[in-house]
Amino acid sequence: MSRAFTKEDDSLEAPLIPPRAALPPGTPNYVTPRGLEMLRQELQELEAARTQAETNRDNDADRTRRLTLLAGQLSQLLARLASAKLVEPRTQPAQEVRFGATVTLRPTTPCKPERQFTIVGVDEASVAEGKVAFVAPIARAVQGARLGQRLTLRLGPKDEEVEVASIQYH
Repeated sequence: MSRAFTKEDDSLEAPLIPPRAALPPGTPNYVTPRGLEMLRQELQELEAARTQAETNRDNDADRTRRLTLLAGQLSQLLARLASAKLVEPRTQPAQEVRFGATVTLRPTTPCKPERQFTIVGVDEASVAEGKVAFVAPIARAVQGARLGQRLTLRLGPKDEEVEVASIQYH
C-alpha cells in the first residue's frame, strides 16, 4: 500500500506491545532452570535486535517504531527476570506433585488415554511440548497429590477420575 493512502501521523502512534504470559497478581514467578535459560536467551535476542535496529538508518519512522517496541519488550522481560524465583525440580519430594514435576495421570475409566505434562513457569508453558504453567487449573488440581492418589478433575463439561501414575523430576 502506498504511503499516500495512510494517515500522516501513523508513524507517531505508539506500537502495541504484546503482553507476556499472565501471572496472577501476588503470585511468585517460579521458573525451572530451563525456563530461566530461555528468558536469558530471549534477553540476548532482544538486545541484538535493538542493536541492529539502532544501526538501521533506512527509515527513521520505522526505526523509531521498532526501537519503541523493543524497549517495551525489554522492559517487560527485565521485570520478569528480576522477579524470577528459580526452583530446582530435583530438590522436590519425589513422591509428590510439585513445581517442575512431569506427571502422568491414568484415567480410572477404561479406554481413555493417559495424560502426561510437566508443570513449569508461565513463560515456559507450551501445550505443544506438554508443558503446563503452574497457575493453570489442571496444574493446580494435581499439585500436592501423591503417587497412586486418585483425583477428580473437571475436564470440560464432565468430571473425570484419574490416578497419579508417575511423578518424575528431571
